Amino acid sequence: MLPNHGIDQDQMKQLLPQLGGIRDAMMTTELDMLAGKLPTPASMEPLDAGFITMPDRLLSEYEANRQGSELGRLFKRATHLHKIVDRVVVLGIGGSYMGAKAILESCCQPYWNELSRGDRGSKPRMYFEGNNFDNDATQALLHLLGAHKQQPATSELERWALVVISKSGGTLETAAAFRQFLVALESSTGGDREKLIELLVPVTGMGGKLHKMATELGVTDLYPVPDGVGGRCSILSAVGLVPAAMLGVNVVELLQGASAMTKHFCESKPEDNIVLQFVAANHLLEKHRDINIRVMSVWSKALESFGMWYDQLSAESLGKNLLGFTPLTTVNTRDLHSRHQQHQQGRRDKVFNNIIVDEYRFDSLAIGSRSSDADSLNEIAEKTLPEVMQAAIEGTNQALRDDGRPYTNLHIPQVDELHMGQLFQMMMLATAVEGRLMGINPYGQPGVEAYKKNMNRLLGRK
Repeated sequence: MLPNHGIDQDQMKQLLPQLGGIRDAMMTTELDMLAGKLPTPASMEPLDAGFITMPDRLLSEYEANRQGSELGRLFKRATHLHKIVDRVVVLGIGGSYMGAKAILESCCQPYWNELSRGDRGSKPRMYFEGNNFDNDATQALLHLLGAHKQQPATSELERWALVVISKSGGTLETAAAFRQFLVALESSTGGDREKLIELLVPVTGMGGKLHKMATELGVTDLYPVPDGVGGRCSILSAVGLVPAAMLGVNVVELLQGASAMTKHFCESKPEDNIVLQFVAANHLLEKHRDINIRVMSVWSKALESFGMWYDQLSAESLGKNLLGFTPLTTVNTRDLHSRHQQHQQGRRDKVFNNIIVDEYRFDSLAIGSRSSDADSLNEIAEKTLPEVMQAAIEGTNQALRDDGRPYTNLHIPQVDELHMGQLFQMMMLATAVEGRLMGINPYGQPGVEAYKKNMNRLLGRK
């Protein structure tokens, strides 16, 4: 609420009831369309709103059938792999890997892959490929897995599993990587088909190329990319939950957090609704102040991949019809030393959406004192890193405020499964609401198809 450069309460009060109407339509009409109870107009296709109710559905199915439900099968498979592998490679691109990586970085210890097997609780290290045509990165990971040895793995420390995620199986980056890593997995299992099947976990849709290939290999334990859920909103489906379970992440709490956010979204009045408030503040700044760059300013390294996940979510959902803002993730205080000069004194086209962590995973670490005070830090020797971080947040916000640079603060009590589930669901709901407010379909990604057609033509593919 900044004079001359921000928005005012009257603008919020006028917009929030309209957002409440969009919310109500999403929770009734659109879900009825998705369920086939009402016809879906062509202008609303695709209608990938299934992410809204998915956490509740998965939890209720698990409660009713602990063994036979999707979560039950997933937990059983993950527990088995914990015992026999030390590494898992996840192949996927866009929403098929970004959510899983965001879960790894936020819900597991920093430097997870560097920890000993004991410190990881016998859970595997995790690596992500199939998201680029990077020859050196692919070769380096294959080398790390021991593919150059061309001999079977003999212990869990050498053994690795392969998770391949693609709804259709036709995305070239992932499909090419699957061929390459499948050869390496076949070599590491000594050509034993049963061992190969044990270590191969496909997450895919019905009837696509990946489903066909996995079936030809004899894989029967596949996990679904659900219909009615777009890739960038699939994080709380098997797409994100299979890797999460393999890491030992508390999947139930992740889903419970998302369910709690959906309940809040559905039941809270617009003026008390955090999802609608977030949409209103950002949209009004764009409408009235021409602020079309939204900086997701995360104040924890654990949230960097969350920011990248949100970049994709918002860019693919809202960047259509010559509309939509440009998302940008910064990690502070790190990026204060690389981007903040431009943010503080550059064009007035940005809002800074701070995500602030209130409590940290580890005990607070003090700066510490030394008999030699050459670095002049003894005067703050008793200050802890969280205290210094808080001073940096407040100091940055004050500098922005003094210069009329708008920002918002969103507090996350802890970076853990429960609160990350809330945060993921909040951003997906907010993006869908804003798309409807803008008069565009927030689902689908027609602009992405052009480069794919050109690339395939240049490669001589039919």
